[in-house]
Amino acid sequence: MTAGIRHDDLRRRNRAMVISAVRRSGQPSRTEIAAATGLSHSTISAISADLIAEGILAEPKGGELPAARRGRPQVALALDPKAGTVAVAVLSLNHLSAAIIDYAGGMVAEEKHNVSTAAVQRDDLVSELVAMLRRLTAGHTGRGKPLRIVLAIQGITDAAARAMLWSPITPHRDIPFADILEHEIAIPTRVENDCNMMAMALRWRDPSRYRNDFIAMLLSHGIGMGLVLKGELFTGTRSSGGEFGHMIHQPGGALCRCGRRGCVEAYAGDYAIWRNAQQKSEFSMPEDSVSNADMQAVAARARAAEGPEREAYRKAGTAIGYGIGSLFALIDPAPIAFIGGGADAFDLMEPHIRAAIAETAGGQHSDAISFDAVTDELPLIRQGCAMRALTFVDQEIFATRTDTPESAGKELA
Repeated sequence: MTAGIRHDDLRRRNRAMVISAVRRSGQPSRTEIAAATGLSHSTISAISADLIAEGILAEPKGGELPAARRGRPQVALALDPKAGTVAVAVLSLNHLSAAIIDYAGGMVAEEKHNVSTAAVQRDDLVSELVAMLRRLTAGHTGRGKPLRIVLAIQGITDAAARAMLWSPITPHRDIPFADILEHEIAIPTRVENDCNMMAMALRWRDPSRYRNDFIAMLLSHGIGMGLVLKGELFTGTRSSGGEFGHMIHQPGGALCRCGRRGCVEAYAGDYAIWRNAQQKSEFSMPEDSVSNADMQAVAARARAAEGPEREAYRKAGTAIGYGIGSLFALIDPAPIAFIGGGADAFDLMEPHIRAAIAETAGGQHSDAISFDAVTDELPLIRQGCAMRALTFVDQEIFATRTDTPESAGKELA
């Protein structure tokens, strides 16, 4: 019995390694998979034959690769898009979107619309999400029921990835989204912080830069952070962690949309930059939202001349810089990607970010600090959700499959 268990565990591990190698490499040859996994060529041949027969992998047409030596060309392996689908959804300020993603990571269908997250009732907010996912999943039954849902939310989620604990976009708290969606749609669900999903996407997009230690920082109406340390996404014991925007920059300072005073976000969020550019009191209520066009106009005036707009970006960069410098005093410098609409004006903030970091203990290695700017967060959040869902399917469903493709549904039951 023990030998049988060990054999099953070994089989699952080897299948998982082969699938993971294909997902990371795109269309590798069996030789390249052997180099990446350390498995023998005979093991890879046997596993790949099984995975092709099960409709998980495929040999794409025109997938012959040049032979490294004399002999027959290598044949590439690829993920079969028809093997299954997952569903992803993103809930952010005044916006809800969802999509069906095939097994190879391609988008099958999407739906999105605006919703007043601050004003809508709790049950109506939940119903909007459930209805959107029902429409998408019902409209693509030919590809089979999605095997996993991952929902990303702007705010704090629990470490168990089941619920939204708190979000600045809505007054409602402690919504068990995973339980609700599993009950209503009968698909296993995970709930994630949106910035954590941006970090996961960066790791897939550019693993040479974003590997062991790095930061994904959201610059938008809110300020958020996804933090990867020692190759692992950082979460707290109870929460999703990384609430950089609500660290205190100035005790008793500017009013944040979270209701507290002096948060980094109260100086660096879109609403804070807008408020300072308009020379309003720092204690005035934050705007519910500020349009991209309005923020672009503020940035244009800041680039053109000295004035309140340029000063607003100075304050924003200083708040971000002191926060990063304090963080780097704990973890050492790491690459940072600034993501979101606010990154469109990163040139106005970067000098002040660097100057503030240099004043902190974390600035003693200033030469090692590197930044990137990405102006659209939604594709990254969605990709992070998709990869979270697809790697679950890889490791927990397809790597453990023991008979036919129809067994996937049974394994989820």
